[in-house]
Amino acid sequence: AIKNLTTWMIFLLQTVFGILGNFSLLGHYLYLYFTGCKFKPTDLIIKHLSVANCLVILSKGVPQTMTSLGMKPFLGDIGCKLVFYVHKVGRDVSIGSTCLLSIIQAITISPRNPRWAELKAKAQKYIGPSTILCWMLNLILNVLVPVHVIGNRNDKNITKKTDHGYCYSMSHAKFLDLLYAAQLLFRDTVFVALMLLASSFMVFILYRHKQQVQYIHGTNITSRSSPESRATHSILVLVSTFVSLSTLSSILHICLAVLSSPSMWLVTTSEVIAGIFPVVSPYILMSHDSRVPRHCCAHTRNTDFLA
Repeated sequence: AIKNLTTWMIFLLQTVFGILGNFSLLGHYLYLYFTGCKFKPTDLIIKHLSVANCLVILSKGVPQTMTSLGMKPFLGDIGCKLVFYVHKVGRDVSIGSTCLLSIIQAITISPRNPRWAELKAKAQKYIGPSTILCWMLNLILNVLVPVHVIGNRNDKNITKKTDHGYCYSMSHAKFLDLLYAAQLLFRDTVFVALMLLASSFMVFILYRHKQQVQYIHGTNITSRSSPESRATHSILVLVSTFVSLSTLSSILHICLAVLSSPSMWLVTTSEVIAGIFPVVSPYILMSHDSRVPRHCCAHTRNTDFLA
């Protein structure tokens, strides 16, 4: 009973704080829109990231919370397939959006010269199509996920099943399971490598800018960080959090793929780790966003006046 209560509390807190954080972030952008504030190029990516996070939390957090409370399985076979499909699409879009966010921010703070200026213009132009392409690709690539999910606990014809508490995922031949795990690991490794490259570039740019400021103004000056610097810091924290959690989650997924009958504790731990990033990411982004509506509106009005 204590174990079930602890699990229920963890999933409940994840669901509540995750939904609250992501909807607050979306509400923040909605407020900025209606007050006439100027958006940054990365804001569109963050909106898509928040939507993907909401899908991840709702598709897994709610069923896990209700199951941990002791409720009988309420999702039928179709419901289980839909929940797993939505969760997989949301998770993959979240990964792609985080990677795209770090790359765009690295290009945004790049040195001001004609070559980088041309790249910045092209990058901002393709942000919208890139986010739409990310959704479309993941909707298509994950179309086979529902095939491997069932909701009937009493199906004795299937021996290799992973119990998620409210649904079952079917296992295949050992070779196919390892191949699938290797494919996921390769994709995540590519995204993580791109994020680390973009993050290293941003750290280098920030360090060089700090050195230049200290050389011009002296070492004793204390200046407020620019909005670009604060946005870069938030993305660096976001990427660091994602890389750490993704590494741990990948290890757990490999264990689930290798083991023929993984324990419920391992399955629950894997799902808890996978649900942390969608919960904490909006708070990381909001904690570094210092835009005040009246300042934005004042900037917009001044720009219109000068135009």
